[in-house]
Amino acid sequence: MRVGRPSRRARTLFMTVGVLAVLAMLFVMFSGFWTDWLWYRSVKYASVFTTTLWTKIGLFAVFGVVMAVVVGVNIWLAHRLRPPLSAMSMEQQSLDRYRMSLAPFKKWVLLAISTVIGLIAGASASGEWRTWLQWINGVPFGQKDPQFGKDVAFYAFDLPWYRFLLSFGFAAAVLCLVAAALTHYLYGGLRLTSPGSRATAAATGHLSVLLGIFVSLKAIAYWLDRYGLAVKSSGLRSADGWTGLRYVDANAYLPAKTILFFIAVICAVLFFATLWRRTWQLPVIGFGLMVLSAVLIGGLYPAIVQKFQVQPNEQAKEAPYIKQNIKATRDAYDIQDSKVTGYKGDYQPGSKGESQKLRDNADTTASMRLLDPNVVSPAFQQQQQVRGYYQFPSTLDVDRYKDKDGVEQDTVIGLRELNIAGIPERNWINDHFKYTHGYGAVAAKGTEISEGGGPKYTESDLPSKGKLPTYEQRIYYGEKTTQYSIVGGPQRELDYSDDSGEKSYTYQGKSGVSLANPVNRAAYAVAFGEPQILYSGAIGDGSRILYNRTPKERVEAVAPWLTIDGDAYPAVINGRVQWIVDAYTTSNGYPYASRTTLGDTTADSLTNGQRAVMAQQNQVNYIRNSVKATVDAYDGSVKLYQWDKADPVLKTWMKSFPGTVEPRSAISPQLMEHLRYPQDLFKVQRQLLTTYHVTDPGTFYTGSERWQIPNDPTNKSGNSVPPYYLSMKMPDQKDQTFSLTTTFTPNKRDNLGAFMAVDANATSGDYGKIRILKLPSETPVPGPQLVQSKFNSDPQIANELNILKKFGDSEIEYGNLLTVPLDGGLLYVEPVYLRGANTNYPLLKKVLVSYGDNKPVLENSLKDALDVVFGKKAPSSTAPGEEPSTGGETTQPPSDQTVQEALTDAQKAYEAGEKARVDGDWSAYGDAQKKLKEALDRAAAAEKKAEKKGGGSGG
Repeated sequence: MRVGRPSRRARTLFMTVGVLAVLAMLFVMFSGFWTDWLWYRSVKYASVFTTTLWTKIGLFAVFGVVMAVVVGVNIWLAHRLRPPLSAMSMEQQSLDRYRMSLAPFKKWVLLAISTVIGLIAGASASGEWRTWLQWINGVPFGQKDPQFGKDVAFYAFDLPWYRFLLSFGFAAAVLCLVAAALTHYLYGGLRLTSPGSRATAAATGHLSVLLGIFVSLKAIAYWLDRYGLAVKSSGLRSADGWTGLRYVDANAYLPAKTILFFIAVICAVLFFATLWRRTWQLPVIGFGLMVLSAVLIGGLYPAIVQKFQVQPNEQAKEAPYIKQNIKATRDAYDIQDSKVTGYKGDYQPGSKGESQKLRDNADTTASMRLLDPNVVSPAFQQQQQVRGYYQFPSTLDVDRYKDKDGVEQDTVIGLRELNIAGIPERNWINDHFKYTHGYGAVAAKGTEISEGGGPKYTESDLPSKGKLPTYEQRIYYGEKTTQYSIVGGPQRELDYSDDSGEKSYTYQGKSGVSLANPVNRAAYAVAFGEPQILYSGAIGDGSRILYNRTPKERVEAVAPWLTIDGDAYPAVINGRVQWIVDAYTTSNGYPYASRTTLGDTTADSLTNGQRAVMAQQNQVNYIRNSVKATVDAYDGSVKLYQWDKADPVLKTWMKSFPGTVEPRSAISPQLMEHLRYPQDLFKVQRQLLTTYHVTDPGTFYTGSERWQIPNDPTNKSGNSVPPYYLSMKMPDQKDQTFSLTTTFTPNKRDNLGAFMAVDANATSGDYGKIRILKLPSETPVPGPQLVQSKFNSDPQIANELNILKKFGDSEIEYGNLLTVPLDGGLLYVEPVYLRGANTNYPLLKKVLVSYGDNKPVLENSLKDALDVVFGKKAPSSTAPGEEPSTGGETTQPPSDQTVQEALTDAQKAYEAGEKARVDGDWSAYGDAQKKLKEALDRAAAAEKKAEKKGGGSGG
């Protein structure tokens, strides 16, 4: 049955549907581009968008056209050089059908093949926009590598671009060779089974030139490989991520690459010579010689050198190269000035006077931050959330604020951000128009707690009030604010609620993108997959859409060449809440500097769901905290400040994106007070210093002084202990300074190997100075794991903690184990939190303290614990079998008081405290907490008394 042509009406319908489909696809593509442009323009970083866009377009066009032209020309040339008559053979007769079918469409086929290949090549090249910008704008480092005498910029900026050009050349040569060979075969220039010559002279000459070009590129590759040895990763048992030349590289691979370069040049000349000789004999011989040389000279010879010259005396042979690697690594990670000094670590007081001196020095050496920002977030959540649609981050931040006397106080701070999951009734209007922002900051003293064991707030309630200066409290941009909001239009927002009811608000900022334009609304409806944006009556004059609302997202977008720290932190500055974001410039091309993987290096016990790692699998061997960025929590404005004025990588990017980074002088004094040394950089540096604190090549090679980062003893994650911010002074300092600290243990051991601190106060003249106290290996000093075991195994401590856990089926949570060098010894302080069965937030109830070989103590306060550990007073309770000390503060139970009766009293006090907390009667809450403490003390004393009686009767 013959099928007729579609009717004219059907053809018109099909054409209309096709045109509409194409237009829809084009509008989808346009909407993504248009919304990106609008967003960058709204944050006043349009130049970043345009520079990136034009760079990508330029690379796409240039390399796409070049690839399309060279492939197309070679196909055309192969067709042009076809023999006038094809051989009479079965092979050629079968090819005649393909030649005839292609004949009417030859130009279109050539154009289609060239276009597809050009598009693929252009898309690949556009992804190299960073490499191009760094190459064209590269700034010298002012340091030369020891082997070739080239500036580091050659390896960081130039070599990556040359390698890209080389890979592009190889791809072009291979594609041209394949396309030309297929065309010659199709039109008879190459024959596989036909009698006579297998290739015409024209085909031989054409393919020989292409092979000559390929071999010439291989020669260039051999030459660049010489320099690549300086940034090549290889194995050395004493260092992970070893980078740079070793003995075998300098004495075997380097001369081998040079020899292979000359062999490849000769081989290429032989291929080009076939234009005149028209024979494959010499080029094939030359190519075989090059392959054989690559195996013997490039593979076998270095293996022989390694086996018979290096291995018998590896330490001596590698010593000069180890020295170069140590210097380059310490320079690249900015640890070259880290100061390592010896520290005794096992001080023992010889008299009561010395003990008193230690006790006094304990107060002046460090301000012990008992309030652990990694533990107390639930307390903030329960006591200061106020409404279910607010939330705090699971890990709070540590900052510094001045008290009324102008003295800096370590402060734990968090913002009351919007919790979209807590909205009472979820719908599109509520999610995106009514509930749009959080409200206020909540802060607490880091070194003090309330009577009940909770945070001692310096800023609290809703609206927040306290000791912070007046500031704009609305939080439109935050770490937890991930959804888009539409503000400023006819739909009023919920500002906050109090006893008088809900307060409404209309956004007054200039942030976001205007939706007054119907084109903008349509573009965002498509981009966000939300058609209601196009026709909703809740959108009108003044409506603006806010998105990309986390500080990290905003800084990454306006500075895509930066690596962003995993933890932004808020600060109240000049009447605004500013998110402070640390940003890094990195490179993978610093010669001789060992590489590290950022995701692995910055992971610790807090990065499992609490805070992010810096970057997952980015391998780098150069890093600088070159930029400090701020994001305004109200209007989302982003500011980038040049922090490291000497960083050549930052200078290169500032040339690439002029006007985007403000000078360091633009940082206000108020902002400077809140800048700090970033944790992620510190974690990268401490990981490198486990190996690179050693500067002697011989010791480095043996690995005998290698350290490791201990696991966090306060939890069971098995991950590294996080670094802690703490105001303290090192032995060579006169006053306390805001510092970031960590500990090391010797490799595969639990005793303390070293203590490390960096001056984290940006206003300090010693900002960024790394101090390392190295403990003697012959007198082992307990490390964090051993100290925690010491706490857990002490009978008196274990007994008191068991009593606490029995009460209400409570759980014990340990806070940060703080380590502080004190007069030749090491002071360990660890807060102990109690989370009751009816309380889903922890309260600080006890403090553990250990110093040297002194008996560890568990007391109700840090002051009491320090007094006891240094012998100023007796313990407040005694261990089983011991007589109560007359100098202590033991609570003796009534003669008829049993453990159960005391626990019953404690339960009643606890319930009274909970009722007072719910009612907001904080005076009654404090009284109840006192009664709770007294009851628990009576329970502990009663249990010990019962155990003592049981022991006596059994004797």
